[in-house]
Amino acid sequence: MDARQLCGPSVADGGGRSVLEGAFALLEVLERAGEAGLTMLSSESGIPKTTAYRLLEQLVGLGAVERRGTCYRMGSRIFRLGRQWQPHPRLRSAAAEPVRRLVRATGATAGIAVLRRGHTLVVDCTPAETGDAWAPLLGGATWPWYTAAGKVLLAQTPSAVPRDSLPSAWPRQAALIRDRGVAFDREEVVDRVCCAAVPLYDRGQVPVAALFVVTDPAHCLERLAETARDIGGAISTALRNPRPDGHDPVAQRRWHRATGSNAGVRRPVQKNQR
Repeated sequence: MDARQLCGPSVADGGGRSVLEGAFALLEVLERAGEAGLTMLSSESGIPKTTAYRLLEQLVGLGAVERRGTCYRMGSRIFRLGRQWQPHPRLRSAAAEPVRRLVRATGATAGIAVLRRGHTLVVDCTPAETGDAWAPLLGGATWPWYTAAGKVLLAQTPSAVPRDSLPSAWPRQAALIRDRGVAFDREEVVDRVCCAAVPLYDRGQVPVAALFVVTDPAHCLERLAETARDIGGAISTALRNPRPDGHDPVAQRRWHRATGSNAGVRRPVQKNQR
């Protein structure tokens, strides 16, 4: 079954939306619910039952949705496609080794997050080497905007969250975040979990993502933030300077210094080496 079969001959579903919009409405309900039956999916999406059933079965055929008994849940195909998404084409490669260095240097969980539709979306996460019980919950998770990562991004992109959902003190707080270049979350989202985050930039002045480091209240967030700021600067440098093609050794060394990766760098052989 291909995408043309998904759309079918009709232009709109029973609710007046396009069939594609209806399919995404059902997927969004499944994202929130995890697993749901036809009645709930129809009610929450506003799509008539017969139309919802037809769309769901077509999504099952495409692997985008799985059926278990009378319930539906997100399919493996959506998971595979979603894992490939990133807010910048070089972000994952530029951040991979620096994030591991941040984890080793701080002993805390670290990762990359973006602000989308008024929520903080964790793009990637590397757990602390000692292991955090809550670290597995971070990967691919969606959190409120007022995480440290959400704050540091919102401070520079105010239209990312509706103005009427922000506290009255936010403009003053946003100015302080811009001045410091770092934002904090001190158990505001999850009890016993604190976080510091810094923005990551490409060639422009608008941040493409945030680097965050998560720990418990016993640790000094300010000290973690200083380390995260240094690592974040290295990632931003790598994003501003595309990886060299191998014909410029000087450019290669600069790129690997920024990312903390020595792979592919040929070092001169010392006289005392065999």
